[in-house]
Amino acid sequence: MERTHEDSSKGLIRVLFCGSHFPSSHNYTSEYLLNYPFVQVDVVPCEDVPKVISNYHICVTKMMKFDFDLISRASQMKLIVQFGVGLDGVDVDAATKLGIKVARIPSGVTGNAMSCAEMAIYLMLGLLRKQKEMQIAVDHKKLGEPTGDTLLGKTVFILGFGNIGLELAKRLRPFGVRIIATKRSWPENSSQLNGASEDLVDQKGAHEDIKKFASIADIVVCCLCLNSETVGVVNKSFLSSMRKCLITGFTFGKCC
Repeated sequence: MERTHEDSSKGLIRVLFCGSHFPSSHNYTSEYLLNYPFVQVDVVPCEDVPKVISNYHICVTKMMKFDFDLISRASQMKLIVQFGVGLDGVDVDAATKLGIKVARIPSGVTGNAMSCAEMAIYLMLGLLRKQKEMQIAVDHKKLGEPTGDTLLGKTVFILGFGNIGLELAKRLRPFGVRIIATKRSWPENSSQLNGASEDLVDQKGAHEDIKKFASIADIVVCCLCLNSETVGVVNKSFLSSMRKCLITGFTFGKCC
């Protein structure tokens, strides 16, 4: 496909954000680029993106699906980037064939993994302490109910021990939990694991162990990147292997 360079030849770089959700992404970017008048940032509703994408050089996909048909319309596109780590909605092969680079923001060096780990612990504590029921009780001036539970003594299964899983394990240690985790391959030396200086996992397993681990866990945290190997991992069979417990997910895409 022949690509035009009308805007770039005039020195204007046009950046497209797909949809108004996750407003911090385009708000922060627009604010940062105020001192760069040669960059124009537009936020376009997802339903209008196919009609205007040919006018842009850089695109931030957010939650929009980028298949071959849509990418082929991007006649001036140089870069498709995700405001985060997940690229499961982008046909990377199609973009590559059309000479468009595709990028994401790695979680381990940006604070994203740390943020997700903190959110996971917040959700765990909220569920264990029955936060919603407790708020209702407070509204009705009933103190001391319902009786919540603690993280202390719980077994937490981290399904997918990558950057987020590592940061989660670091933060869970002071709560006195037992940590079990699965990973495609574990380094022989724990110090080689994403810069970890100590062994944070009490029991390590591989993919074939996920149902066994789920059956003994009090809490399951899904930290898998969605791809052809992981899609459908958390399915009916997996869920049926679990005993009554908490499950929270930071999968990049749908896990079921």
